[in-house]
Amino acid sequence: MHNLKDLKLAIFGAGRWGMNHVKTAASILSPENIIVFDSDPATESKIKSVNNQITFIKYPGTNNQYQDFNLAVIATPVETHFVLAKKLLEDGKHILVEKPITLKANEAKYLLDLSLSHKLKLMVGHVLLYHPAVNRMKEEIENGKIGNLQYIYSNRLNLGAIRSEENSLWSFAPHDISIIQYLVNANPDEVIANGGAFIQKEIEDSTLTFLSYPRNVKAHIFVSWLHPFKEQRMVVIGDKGMFVFEDSLKNEKLKFYKKGFEFKNGSIEKFESEYEVIEFPNKMPLQEEHLHFYDCVLNNKQPLTDGKHAWEVLKILEQATASLKKL
Repeated sequence: MHNLKDLKLAIFGAGRWGMNHVKTAASILSPENIIVFDSDPATESKIKSVNNQITFIKYPGTNNQYQDFNLAVIATPVETHFVLAKKLLEDGKHILVEKPITLKANEAKYLLDLSLSHKLKLMVGHVLLYHPAVNRMKEEIENGKIGNLQYIYSNRLNLGAIRSEENSLWSFAPHDISIIQYLVNANPDEVIANGGAFIQKEIEDSTLTFLSYPRNVKAHIFVSWLHPFKEQRMVVIGDKGMFVFEDSLKNEKLKFYKKGFEFKNGSIEKFESEYEVIEFPNKMPLQEEHLHFYDCVLNNKQPLTDGKHAWEVLKILEQATASLKKL
């Protein structure tokens, strides 16, 4: 394979987020090279409204005659990910699996090993790692703009949408865990979580997770779907300054605050100045994710959000769950 025309993509699952994958793929690849598999026949009209050259197949069903694809996106319900991903890897397909990759860390490890043994690309849809603001933060941290990394906290809050198959931790926190892992570039030594289930029994609506990393880096993640307003805010603190990333804002999404504390004449003094807006390219994260996936397949590159990254995120989710449930 040498260019985008060589890619034949199958998309499994065309629900709300799956349709975003369909639209994104159709904006990059030749529509006649896209097949969409979905269990709801009514989805066909939505697919054809994106582009009538896209093939729609009811799935599961008789799809053996439609094996003419070399890579796939899995956007089906998470409980189906493992079996479907395993089959596609065994069939020799490169895959991009929506987050979380599976419901169990040992299943993620199995898929990672399977992809490596078959020399196939396994990527997970931690889409915020393809957000240009997150990449700009990473770049600036590595350039020393905030000095030594000390503390990260993230709020991902809203009213709804409530899930019955997973709690707020599993629904929202994978985004934040993936970003923190990316920025810290290490695995936590300790994970502690607490939360409360108010609407449905044993399905936590709000959770607070604390992460302790090497070199005295700490983080906490607050997620809830029982909140009066939408807030998506991450604060990254170093000894020379702080970043604030608020994706829910229309403007000034990424700011740098030259604030902190320093030792002067034997005492601790505060320093602060006005914030600076950090500019970043206006690119769509999902489109960047797709372009990265295709580039990795065509040019044999290692995905940023590869199977190892997905496995590590799941291990943290499992540790948080064990703490939350006092297992």
